[in-house]
Amino acid sequence: MPRERPALRRAIFLLLCLLVALPLAALLWRVLSAGGWTGWEVAIAALYLGTLPWTAICVANAAIGLFLLLREPDAPAFLVPQVAAPRAGPPLRTAIAVCIRDEAMGAVLPPLARLVEGLAAAGEGGRFTLWFLSDTADQARATAEEEAVAAFAARAPLSVRYRRRADNAGFKAGNVMDFMDHHAGDQDLALMLDADSEMSADAVLRLVRGMEADPRLALIQQLIVGRPAARAFPRLFQFGMRAGMRAWATGQGWWQLDDGPYWGHNAVLRIAPFREHARLTALPDGSAILSHDQVEAVRLHAAGWRVRCLPSERGSLEGNPPALPEFLARDVRWGAGNMQYRHLIFRPGLTPMGRWQLAQAMLLFLCAPLWLGMLLAAVGNAVTGGGAGTPMGALAALLALTWAANAAPKLCGFAELLIRGERAVPYGGRGAVLRGAGAEILFSLLTEPVSLTNKSLALIRLALGTRNGWAPQNRADRGVAWGDAARLLWPHTLIGLGCAAALAAVSGTALLFALPFLAGLVLAVPVCVLTASPGFSALLVRHRIAATPEELATLASAPVRAMDRA
Repeated sequence: MPRERPALRRAIFLLLCLLVALPLAALLWRVLSAGGWTGWEVAIAALYLGTLPWTAICVANAAIGLFLLLREPDAPAFLVPQVAAPRAGPPLRTAIAVCIRDEAMGAVLPPLARLVEGLAAAGEGGRFTLWFLSDTADQARATAEEEAVAAFAARAPLSVRYRRRADNAGFKAGNVMDFMDHHAGDQDLALMLDADSEMSADAVLRLVRGMEADPRLALIQQLIVGRPAARAFPRLFQFGMRAGMRAWATGQGWWQLDDGPYWGHNAVLRIAPFREHARLTALPDGSAILSHDQVEAVRLHAAGWRVRCLPSERGSLEGNPPALPEFLARDVRWGAGNMQYRHLIFRPGLTPMGRWQLAQAMLLFLCAPLWLGMLLAAVGNAVTGGGAGTPMGALAALLALTWAANAAPKLCGFAELLIRGERAVPYGGRGAVLRGAGAEILFSLLTEPVSLTNKSLALIRLALGTRNGWAPQNRADRGVAWGDAARLLWPHTLIGLGCAAALAAVSGTALLFALPFLAGLVLAVPVCVLTASPGFSALLVRHRIAATPEELATLASAPVRAMDRA
């Protein structure tokens, strides 16, 4: 591999972060100090400075990522040269490990059928064994699950095996380690898949080739994008997420190099070092580590093994939450898991990059109460007569630049498609990208304040030791009911209405500046209902707004399949 000079790359990344943070801090000072300082303004400054590291990381990763995406014909192979290198030894045997627990097997099996048929068609089926790792507790469900797997195995072109644990000890991480301890003795690698994962044979073989080319590579994590979605919420969410993750992961991969992340699935790992070094112990209070994947990567780093992220979307998909309630519930679970890292970050033996990754994972959630605190402090400042002499032009610039900086990954992802028009073709062309980007930006402006507020409330409940709240179940045939949305989102709506009323009573200008954040809170219930609505969702599908390449490819092939059947 070429000499990569990690110290230099990380110094450049840090410099870029400073070039973002310092001007924003200077602009903040100009805005708040113009009329003298109030206690509220001191609080606003402290909270804003607390968010600056994440803001700077967003811009630095996105800028590096966009540069590489535009310069390199194959940026993923540039960042992970192993995937284009020759094999360093004999072919390796790979287990396709699918973790399941109370899953609808009718949804789990079709993507796996396409994968194993693709591997067999490529002449590689004999090197792979498909393992279903079940943690299903209910006996009736487990019986149905086992019968479905048996029927699948009878027609699969490669070996299929099923293992069910009697308990769920250690959750998913315990399930995986149990498999490695007792069932993976004849396997070299494991392709880790979740129940909603979907990977193409080409993508899997590319990852396996990378592992075969570098014996010191313990794990390759591929980028994961959303499956084609008919519902408005996941459709709009994943359109921006895939653009942002492509730029972010490309930039981050450039400076993290061998200290990359692990997201728990759509990745190939080397079984022997993972079994030896990624085994998790309980937290000091005896509880299991929930967000296990990043801890496993950090432990591999500490043991001297390489972990790389391949920032390629090709052939690597997952399902996304179907509506806002499920999305918020997932965030709460992830937040609870990531905040456990405070018990691990100072443990001996970790590398500096490992500690950084744990801190970054916590920072993602810790920024939420800082943003909400800024809103409340700004309202308090306005109500008590602060803000006199504030330069409105500078304030507008600060708010706009702060939003653009935090949205930089997806803005750079969209920019790549618009600059390199041939890359926009799978999305339907530049016009389709612009329509999708506009819809996604409006969507995120309305939903991001709700997400930040929900994270804040969840962290407060977590700090108080109380359970997180009730989330309604989405009914796929009718969306989310108004009553369900109101019961879930009344705190968010009340915060938005209260802040809007307080600002309107003292300053229309202050209300106008706060409107981009407050609108999402005030409209939380109708936005939740609308983005789960079958009618609105059908409208987006019909006009192909925020359509992904996979969706358009399926539509393009439909007439061909119809003619074949005729």
